Amino acid sequence: MMLAPARFALGLAVSAAALLALVAWSFTVGRFAVSPHDVANVLWSSLLGEESGLARNVDAIVLQVRAPRVAAALAVGAALAAAGAAYQNLFKNPLVSPDILGVSAGCSLGAGLAVLLSLSITMMQAFAFVGGLVAVGLVVAIGTWIRGRDPILTLVLTGVVVGSLFGAGVALVKYVADPYNQLPAITFWLLGSFTGALPRDLPVTLVPIAAGVALIWLLRWRIDVLALSDDEARTLGIDVRQLRFVVIVAATLITASAVALAGTIGWVGLLVPHAARLVTGAAFARVLPLSLVLGAGFMLAVDTACRTLFATEIPPGVVTAFVGTPVFIALLALTFRRSA
Repeated sequence: MMLAPARFALGLAVSAAALLALVAWSFTVGRFAVSPHDVANVLWSSLLGEESGLARNVDAIVLQVRAPRVAAALAVGAALAAAGAAYQNLFKNPLVSPDILGVSAGCSLGAGLAVLLSLSITMMQAFAFVGGLVAVGLVVAIGTWIRGRDPILTLVLTGVVVGSLFGAGVALVKYVADPYNQLPAITFWLLGSFTGALPRDLPVTLVPIAAGVALIWLLRWRIDVLALSDDEARTLGIDVRQLRFVVIVAATLITASAVALAGTIGWVGLLVPHAARLVTGAAFARVLPLSLVLGAGFMLAVDTACRTLFATEIPPGVVTAFVGTPVFIALLALTFRRSA
């Protein structure tokens, strides 16, 4: 049987090659097909600061439409997968997803309020980001105040309660929204979409995602220790409470940034870490990089399918649910058979 490090190296290499091929393919397909040669010409000329010599509409489609959308899909998929892997290690539960502490509900309420106030797309993303941070901050504050015997269970239960509260706020916003203009915009955002990804929006979102992922990567060996009991982790010199807080902050920053950019997209953070563990084992130092690559590829494949398979674009949140349910059941069955 192949050792875990060898499986990790092989899985990462294959996944990275498939991701590069998927990125190249996603630039060429769509309502307006662009040949691979023209895509390469436009991208290379843009890097050199020169004119590509092609029609302006080709340059606009590649640089202004597809490039930011591809970058956003890659970033959101990698971010949700990384956050899911971190949360699952933190809570010692493979069924945990990035919205376990109410991040998605907080982001949804913030975005809904921005639509209700007729604010711009940029302000809607800002409101969503702040809403997600407020939700998790409230969860952590209440969990710290309660101080139950099991801090992880306390956080999970508090996250469920706060998520329900913010979900009620979203329902109230939808109820009072204008049914002809505001309500469709809120519903559209809640289903997730990359159509609003613009070049100017990407740096504001990608920087927090990169910072959160970098922090989790620096703590990857300590996060592995969280799989042990708190007493065992303390004997190894780990401040469990402080480490748990830092991981929550980093994963929340990642999730809130991703949701603020693309809306609520489920299943990525739950499904992808499972697939990574099947390939490389449970070591978080190997699960994290493989989850980043697999999550980016999965999200880009879903978004490309959403905008090319049908005459009308489908929200990626719907597709991830349809794809994620049977795949997750298959992964669970495979995992249980291996452990049997």
